[in-house]
Amino acid sequence: MSSKLPRLALITLLIASQAGTAAGLTVGMSWHLQLQGTLQKPDRQLYDIDLFDTPATTIAQLKSQGRTVICYFSAGSYENWRPDANQFPQAALGKPLDGWEGENWLDIRNATVRSIMGKRMDLAKQKGCDGVDPDNVDGYSNDTGLPLTATHQLDYNRFLADTAHAKGLLIGLKNTVELAPDLVGKFDFAINESCYKYRECGVYQTFIALGKPVFIAEYRSTPNTNWCADAKRNRYSLQYFKLALKGVGTLCSG
Repeated sequence: MSSKLPRLALITLLIASQAGTAAGLTVGMSWHLQLQGTLQKPDRQLYDIDLFDTPATTIAQLKSQGRTVICYFSAGSYENWRPDANQFPQAALGKPLDGWEGENWLDIRNATVRSIMGKRMDLAKQKGCDGVDPDNVDGYSNDTGLPLTATHQLDYNRFLADTAHAKGLLIGLKNTVELAPDLVGKFDFAINESCYKYRECGVYQTFIALGKPVFIAEYRSTPNTNWCADAKRNRYSLQYFKLALKGVGTLCSG
């Protein structure tokens, strides 16, 4: 039998002694994810809502009720309806995102792109967000039309984390499963879409070992009891949503 531990297990052992939870975050906490429509207000501890569409007054109200507010924006794609869309250089735009009209992948190596993301985090701070949820930070593994590598992605994601922390913001790692072991030390929590569907959730034990919550969104109409049992055992915050993310998700029973 080999004396070498699997890479994931070794990383977990190396960092477990550094465990500590960022302010406002606890493993297993409840959450609400909504990016479109009139904001619903279920009894959840953490809200993940759109940075641009949510007024500062709403954020202040949620925080006054003891909720942690995370503000969503896309850090890896251009969205033609955002108020800062005209600031992106044409040269930084890649292929359209499949299935998402008006979106193109971004060249994350571009200095202007990085500057815009810094300004978005400034806006998050100004609005009173506790943290940010930068989406589409796995472009290197998609057909972007850009020569992006895992090295580029690691550098960009670390840039996002360092920038957020410098501004006093929490930051979550969105998806990016293959790079999660290399990034867990930089991020305060993780958000994954469909890791149960694709059998990838095990990687997030590195976050749990550090006392960092893991929020999992599965897009299906009814809960899967086996997935719910596994999430409870591993202390993941699993919830089921409709893809449009306009309403309240369904919790696992029990």
